[in-house]
Amino acid sequence: MKKMVTALVALGLAATAAGCDAQARKETASEQKAQQAGPPAPTKVAQSCQVQGRAPKIGIVTINLQALFFNQINTGAKMVASKAGAQVQVVNGNDDSTTQANAIDDLVANKYDAIIVDAVDTEGIKPAVRRAHKAGVPVVAVDATVKDPAVSTQVGTANAEGGKQLAEHLLKISGGKGDIGVVGALNSTIQLERQKGFTDAVTGGGMKIKTVVDGRNIQENAQTAAENLLTGNPDLPYAYATGEPALVGLAAAVNSQQRTKNIKVVGWDLSSQAVDGLRAGWIVGVVQQNTYQFGYEAMNAAIDLACGRKPAKDIPVPTQIVTPQNVQDYLYYLGK
Repeated sequence: MKKMVTALVALGLAATAAGCDAQARKETASEQKAQQAGPPAPTKVAQSCQVQGRAPKIGIVTINLQALFFNQINTGAKMVASKAGAQVQVVNGNDDSTTQANAIDDLVANKYDAIIVDAVDTEGIKPAVRRAHKAGVPVVAVDATVKDPAVSTQVGTANAEGGKQLAEHLLKISGGKGDIGVVGALNSTIQLERQKGFTDAVTGGGMKIKTVVDGRNIQENAQTAAENLLTGNPDLPYAYATGEPALVGLAAAVNSQQRTKNIKVVGWDLSSQAVDGLRAGWIVGVVQQNTYQFGYEAMNAAIDLACGRKPAKDIPVPTQIVTPQNVQDYLYYLGK
């Protein structure tokens, strides 16, 4: 009888393990299928033209080429350019406003017909944008809002509003009680807007921002900052990350310190690390911007401007809140 019970237990454990393996394989297959399917195609492509007997030349000055977020904007822009027959040059800003300004000047000097820029510092980039405008090269600001008459078109989301939206999601989960640690990027205008929108809403709802650390929009820096945040606050119940590098760094710190059972995290922009946290349930909400749509809209506007047409001055792109319950619907964002 004892041998029979042992055998039955072993059989049960084997069946459970097989079931878990089958579920893991199913999730992996689903994730791979979603990535292979890719994002929805652009619903419109700007009509191209000839500029001095050649296809339009469009320059893209990005913040960095590390974050999936910026790579997806570039991918979306290239998809439209390919369909329209425009030429594209992507320049890495390396998280530095001076590098971005120099890139804009170089693109103007090399006779590019329009420039798309995602600004590190929305104030610091203005002189270069004005120089481009004066030289007759229109500029499309994407993601980061550059408030200047020299910007021909602005494509982006309301960052402060997105922070508020995520705060309201967290308030429902927390009941309006508890301290929050923030992993931000104090050198990024965009992320400061997200931080303010979130902070105003959660504090207005009864929660408290206990500590803010600076990840500087660089994953390694963000992880170190998050490690310090968690070490200094061993009982911290909630944390907020203002961008993709911050959320990836925070996720690494939570896992390394084995805090997944006693902290709830919200943040911006999906990554494989964010999806893992959502599936495990300790990441409870992620604001996902339609990164590919950023690229589609920015390139359409740039081609229109290069061809002498006037696109809309402001082109808003909506956001979504990804949760453990709906994460499966957004897995295509894991692909570049």
